[in-house]
Amino acid sequence: MQNEYRIEKDAFGELKVPAGVYWGIQTQRALESFFLSGRVVHSSLIGAYCLVKKACAQTNMELKLLEEKKAQAVIAACDEVIGGKLRGQFPLDALQGGAGTSTNMNVNEVLANRAEELLGGRPGEYRIVDPIEDVNLNQSTNDTYPTALKVAAIFKLRELSAGISGLQGALQKKEKEFSGVVKIGRTELQEAVPMTLGQEFGAFSEAIARDRWRIFKCEERLRVVNIGGTAIGTGLTAPRDYIFLVIETLRRVTGLGLSRGENLVDQTANSDCFAEVSGILKAHACNLIKICGDLRLLNLLGEIVLPQLQTGSSIMPGKCNPVVPEAAGQAGIRVIAADAALTRACSSGSLQINEFMPLIADSMLESLELLINTDRMLAGHVPGISADAGQCRRYFDRSPAIVTALLPYVGYGRAGELLNEFRRSGEEDIHAFLSVKLGRELVNRIFDPCNLVSLGYRQREKYT
Repeated sequence: MQNEYRIEKDAFGELKVPAGVYWGIQTQRALESFFLSGRVVHSSLIGAYCLVKKACAQTNMELKLLEEKKAQAVIAACDEVIGGKLRGQFPLDALQGGAGTSTNMNVNEVLANRAEELLGGRPGEYRIVDPIEDVNLNQSTNDTYPTALKVAAIFKLRELSAGISGLQGALQKKEKEFSGVVKIGRTELQEAVPMTLGQEFGAFSEAIARDRWRIFKCEERLRVVNIGGTAIGTGLTAPRDYIFLVIETLRRVTGLGLSRGENLVDQTANSDCFAEVSGILKAHACNLIKICGDLRLLNLLGEIVLPQLQTGSSIMPGKCNPVVPEAAGQAGIRVIAADAALTRACSSGSLQINEFMPLIADSMLESLELLINTDRMLAGHVPGISADAGQCRRYFDRSPAIVTALLPYVGYGRAGELLNEFRRSGEEDIHAFLSVKLGRELVNRIFDPCNLVSLGYRQREKYT
């Protein structure tokens, strides 16, 4: 019977590590120490970490600081993980102490053991490739972890930008489709002045357009990295040639426009860039919540009809709920909550390091993933929205608020008199009432969709 575990040693003694796994004793200790969230470290962070490790190995090889066969084996192991293999070898809880050291060691051990295997050894032996001496050469958790997080976040931001673009396009199509649907606007959940349904959807698309621009621009906040700064940003223990070359290698490996911070002590100690980017994500979440809330209200009023996707009740036959806007709203709320956690974590670092990097990473990547999925979901949902032009018109024709549009033509006093006359008449259709009082031609021109969507009126045409 094969052994179910192997014995590894470190400064604290011996420990059993499951046989057949690529992680080692440091990962095993972290598994036994941290079991908080029930979520593992985000896969995008692991992939980005291996891009960083690949760049470091290539740099060390080029400078002849790491034997070529070792470096090539480590690079091959990195490529496997980047390509999606070995992902089950990263089991650590997303929340952990040590500023992410456990995640760094998990990556080091998996890459070392896989490289060892590629060179003819067995996991756990470390005769050929060592996690610290080789894979972690000239590095620290404190420069590799923030760098890996920025790389992961940039890739996710680009994915999010594409998703926002899709949602913006879907809303713009509805803006055009609904441009001729006259309706009554509402403020403070009360009827207000006339508008078109197209204008309402145009406001949605403009808000999302701003989010798209913000997301595009905020990538710049993450391009400055502290790789080469080692423990506290001074570059202690790393050769100068390595510090200057590794950022160039990382740019080439990732294809991203990264740059080394001018002050690596600052870049290592401070995490405000993550708070700034998270604030942009929160703004997008706010817009999504607002838009989805409005879609639910418009659906309730019957002015739009949302796609019917599933049975809405286990007891009420025929009930269909606005489940997609509800789900999107919940995702937005979750992003706002993650921003609060991230903000607190960014402000909680001490002196030369932020010990709460795992919470920052988990919150940032969770928000990005949620928003990417939410935008895709909504972009697929919006095209199925239809307008009930008849219902919009019924609300419009019966709303006393439309007399506001008469002010440039009859004045405030006369508009008020007409409104009082209408209320005394007992009639329900104020549009028809005004057509009798002022003439159908003038009233139809005032409430023509083209006039309603124009910015102001072109000339003062007094009614006589």
